[in-house]
Amino acid sequence: MDKTSFGFPFKIGSRGEVSSKTGDENIKAKIKQILFTSPGERVNLPDFGCGLMNLVFDPNNPILATTTEFNIRKSLEKWMGNEILVETVDVTSKEEVLLVEIIYIRKDTLQRDRVKLGL
Repeated sequence: MDKTSFGFPFKIGSRGEVSSKTGDENIKAKIKQILFTSPGERVNLPDFGCGLMNLVFDPNNPILATTTEFNIRKSLEKWMGNEILVETVDVTSKEEVLLVEIIYIRKDTLQRDRVKLGL
């Protein structure tokens, strides 16, 4: 049975209940939360996050892509290592967009899935 977690961003549903997520939706939400949270943003977890949004104005080149791959893998292994096995992190720079694809395996179901983002 999948775990139920608070939805992110936190919100109250139409019936007054706290929104929640389960399964693949929950895992993907956690991954995005880690990617888009900057270290230092959370007072009680100052090293939480990957800080992808900090890269928006950096020059887009292969060096940035390689550094970003390393940072994403490191952050996901640290904060979600008990839930997923990061198989592949692929970051490519294409014109002004940084394309991110993460392929992971859920440890509870051994199911492979992916998250794709463009920055």
